Amino acid sequence: MEKYEYEYKDRISFSRCDVNKRLSITSLIDAFQDASIFQSEDAGVGVDFLSARNLLWVLNYWEIEIDKMPGLCDEVVVGTYPYDFRSFIGYRNFYMKDDEGNYLVKANTTWTMVDTRKMMPVKAPDEVVGAYAIGNKLQMTYSSRKIMLPDEGECTGFEADMRTVELHHLDSNMHVNNCQYINFALTAAGEDLDIKVLRADYRKQAHLKDKIYPLVYVKGNERTVALNDGEGKPYSVVYFRGGA
Repeated sequence: MEKYEYEYKDRISFSRCDVNKRLSITSLIDAFQDASIFQSEDAGVGVDFLSARNLLWVLNYWEIEIDKMPGLCDEVVVGTYPYDFRSFIGYRNFYMKDDEGNYLVKANTTWTMVDTRKMMPVKAPDEVVGAYAIGNKLQMTYSSRKIMLPDEGECTGFEADMRTVELHHLDSNMHVNNCQYINFALTAAGEDLDIKVLRADYRKQAHLKDKIYPLVYVKGNERTVALNDGEGKPYSVVYFRGGA
């Protein structure tokens, strides 16, 4: 049977830990992002292959469920695989397991194939889709991609400090990397929450020197952060839910 997962072994380094000596949220997402890049490169349909054809996968949505975050020096396995392609949309799961094979984290993502000349969605070519073996969806929650802002009567809200997009926030596509939006949201909302669920809804791209105005909504152990432009329209909406 053809193996559909891509996996790599990792060990949690001190430089990727938070103040509690656990893997940080942003380092977790970086590890997942690396896994998908590794799989695509090894399959022969990576960054340069797509760029030569004026194509690009753009991330639309994250949904992450955290059972237990690994700690300093823990050995883990990071894995990913696509579970569906529909025209210009791709669906991909991610996971992190401990050294005994137990799931620590599960994640779902949605991606759009974009023609970089027109900046419009385009059907994923057969040679791209055919480079992957399709796996079965992980057993986890699959929420609606669109994150709704809470009713103002049911939450408290505040404006956090404005952020300016700098060069180190960008990836090779010259727009803000998906993980950086989550970092902006964490900084705005406060990092004291023991996050068990994270969702990120990406709506438009931010570029060098753009201004981002975070608006934070707090409801119990839930925080929703709208990362807005100067007109109040979100670049991204990020949702966190803490433990009980």
